Amino acid sequence: MNDLGCVLWFTGLSGSGKSTLSRLIENELRNRNLNVEVLDGDEVRENLSKGLGFSKEDRDTNIRRIGYVAKLLSRNGTIAITAAISPYADVRRQCRAMCGKFVEIHTDCSIEELTRRDVKGLYAKAISGEIKNFTGISDPYEPPESPEIRVNSETQTPEESLQVILDWLEENSVISAFEGGEPSTA
Repeated sequence: MNDLGCVLWFTGLSGSGKSTLSRLIENELRNRNLNVEVLDGDEVRENLSKGLGFSKEDRDTNIRRIGYVAKLLSRNGTIAITAAISPYADVRRQCRAMCGKFVEIHTDCSIEELTRRDVKGLYAKAISGEIKNFTGISDPYEPPESPEIRVNSETQTPEESLQVILDWLEENSVISAFEGGEPSTA
């Protein structure tokens, strides 16, 4: 069992695959009998950050809250997986500093592809000005310069991205290849 928890911090634009990959990695690590919790940005905003808007200050507050909860989980031996846009590099650096063992995972994808696959039409509405403060369109997204892991949902399947992440975690001794049980065939 992993006694030293860590934080796997997924960052990327809306629709880039953060939630999908966080759930895939959660399932894989649970299959290895590891303690894992997912802090999904939408769920945290609904339950811990209700009332916050989408100004830079409110976004920063929301991300700091996620970082704080991730820190509490990781220092108690849990692998905390966060899936939040976390658009600003400075706040991600603050979370890294507060959390200890921290693996930043950038889920990359072009705006064109995100717009194409957006069934809710949010990107089209943001581009037309109908939605304000939309990260990547009318609000900035500062992509990580040197994340530990970068995957691209435009060129990789979720399963391929999962394997890239698992390989990195194993190669860097964050998890063991067969920790706690047999790995699935992802």
